[in-house]
This record gives sequence, C-alpha cells and structure tokens, in this order.
Amino acid sequence: MEPQQQRLFAPLVLLLATIFFAGAPAVIGHGEAASGLHPVVLLPGYTCIQASDAGRGWFRLWENYTALQADPGLLPCYQDQLRLVYDRAGGDYRNAHGVETRVVSFGTARSFRFDDPAQKNACMERLVEALEGVGYREGASLFGAPYDFRYAPAAPGVTARAFSDFSTSLTRLVERASERNGNRPVILVTHSFGGFYAMEFLNKRPLPWRRRHVKHLVMLCHGVGGSALIMQVLASTMGSPSPAPTLRDTVLSFGNRSFGSMFSLLPSPKVYGDTPLVITRAKNYSAENMPEFLAAVGFSDDEVARYRTRALPLTLNFRAPLVPMTSINGVGVPTVDKVVYWDANFTEMPRVVNGDGDGIVNLETVLALQRLVGDVPDQPYFKSILIPNTTHNSMISDDSALRVVVKEILEVNQATSS
Repeated sequence: MEPQQQRLFAPLVLLLATIFFAGAPAVIGHGEAASGLHPVVLLPGYTCIQASDAGRGWFRLWENYTALQADPGLLPCYQDQLRLVYDRAGGDYRNAHGVETRVVSFGTARSFRFDDPAQKNACMERLVEALEGVGYREGASLFGAPYDFRYAPAAPGVTARAFSDFSTSLTRLVERASERNGNRPVILVTHSFGGFYAMEFLNKRPLPWRRRHVKHLVMLCHGVGGSALIMQVLASTMGSPSPAPTLRDTVLSFGNRSFGSMFSLLPSPKVYGDTPLVITRAKNYSAENMPEFLAAVGFSDDEVARYRTRALPLTLNFRAPLVPMTSINGVGVPTVDKVVYWDANFTEMPRVVNGDGDGIVNLETVLALQRLVGDVPDQPYFKSILIPNTTHNSMISDDSALRVVVKEILEVNQATSS
C-alpha cells in the first residue's frame, strides 16, 4: 500500500500563515493553471444562499437588501415569506401558504456572486476567484451546490423532503462533474453549515458510490456539536436585546423560531455533556437539559418534541463519512463559550464568556471533530489544520487564509487515491 493510501490521522497542525507563506505567490492571480484538476463542488455556509420567491413572479428573496432598505415597510411581508410552517400531517417543514421558493443557479458558482461588496467577503465569491486563479473554470471544473438554509437534515426515518431533494440534485451534480472531467472523483469543499449538509449527504450515499465519486471532503470552519451562541440567538427572539438590530438580525431572529435548521445548530450532549452553557442565578442549562432551556425561552411542547425527534438523534450519532477529509479552521478569535442571564431575563443583553475559536465556531467543536473522526477505524484519512487569528468569514475572504485553502485543494489533487 502506498503511503498516501494508508490511513493517516494527522495531529492538529498549527499553520503560521504569515511565516509559511512569506514570499509565496498569491493564488488570487491567474497564470498558474493546472491541467487534469479534479472537479470541485462548493457548498456554502448558513444564510449564504440567494433564494427566489414566485409570489409576484420570480424575485430575489434572500438576500433582497436593496428593496428592504428602500422601503422598510416591506419587512413584515419579507419576514412572512421567509417563515416556515410545520405540517403535522406530513411530519415536515414547508413554506407558508402561497409562498414558493427555489435556490438560485444550482450547479454553478454564480449564486455565490453578489452585487453588494460586503457579501463578497461573507460568501464564497473570493474562494471562487482564488480557485479560478489556479486553473478552475466555472461550469467546467468548478460547480456550486446552494441549498435552502432554512431546512436541515433530519434523523433516520423522519421526513425531510427539502434535504432529500437537495441530496438527489447533489448526487446528479457530482456524477455529472466527474463525467465531464474524465471520470475523476470530485472534491467537495464546504464552509460552515455546508459541512453539516455534506457529511449528512455522504452518509446517506452507498459506500461504493462515495469511493467512486468523491475524492476528498475539505471542510472550512466546521466542528461538530453546535454552539452556545445559538442558545443566545434563540433567547434573543423573546425580545429585542439589541438597541439597534441590523436587518439581518431582525430577519434571522424572526426566522429562527420557524426554521427547521435552528435545532441542528444547538450544542450536542455528545460534545458538551452537562457543561453549563447558559447560566442563571437559579438554574444552569447544558446540552443535556436542552429541552428545559427551549421551554424556558418560550418554545412549545410540540417544538421541543421536534428537537428531540428530528435534530437530537443526529447530534448523538455522529458518523464519519468514510471519505478522505481535511478540516481547516480559524483560531485565536474570541468565541462564545458560555452565556450568563443572571436574573433569567432572556430579553436582556447577556454577559458573554468567551473561549477560543473563529468568532462563530468554538475550538471545542473542532477538537471534538478530530476526536470523533479519529475513533472511526475505517476512516481512510483525516487532517486538521488551524490558522491563527482567522475569523469565520475571513477563512473565505482573506488572501492569507485563501492561500492555505487553495494549497490544500491542490495537494488533494496530487494525492494518490485512498
């Protein structure tokens, strides 16, 4: 067996990007094109999807800042269009009555391009440009798999039609991308919540299919086990803790109560156990007593039951995808570790206790990913990289971080098949 074919579980690697890449050519420019590249399929992060609504002819729903900034009076209608409804009879989430949505430009990277310069750094546009700079071409060797972030995978045996439809589309896209590139298996590259989508997608595909069609999974800014930050977000929906919430905060705070994906982001008992995450004078809330916390911040018994049946089983039964993996995360940035509502008034701004991470993903979840993957004997390859002083968004926008990411993708191209 070749060295690259041997199972490798690399200890956490700390890359000092400013030293390691001093004097290295930037990956942002063109001219370094390589032939015979394995195709790349990109899965973006949470809220980085442009969805359209057919209510009055197709128009951009998320994100439609221009219209809302011009007429803030449209906000209630906009919120209602984003809202999901839980259909008890069907046992699944769906759009509100009369609303039809679709993601923009599935199969291409065009949906990651925004007119708003601020969004250029928040989504994958800079990464697309960096990959094009080393020879990737939109629609030929570079593809995108946007998804509706309001929905999420669900436990086995539980209906999740949106994720099932996405999985069918992604299966076809991966097969088509491979066929167009000399039957080379694809490299899946994800950011944030896209990593969760990718792992669940792979685990639902037959192992022979994975080995035939997927060369590597490269996950950016993804750990396992959720975050106390999401508990803070859900608590904030009880009131208006921010004196001047942004449009994004307003929409997401409203939507998080109805989105099927909100429970998937909560801390997992498998990672956090009974560690206090939300602290009050009378009671602490941990991942293990999450149903009590959800009830305390106003969720109904039916909503708590959905957490128990749809999201919790996935967080308790982590499965490595059994394809070669590389995990790249930022560290050295204050990241929510615990939230204190001393008087149990969840409508007030809490005191936040920070730990390490990238500002969104806590280092503890990255270590948990390393540990859980390392415990799987059949996982062929796993490498974990930490980039100092790198935030969640700068991983896909800053030149120094992009150099690391693109370098790893190029190395994956050169690796012998596992």
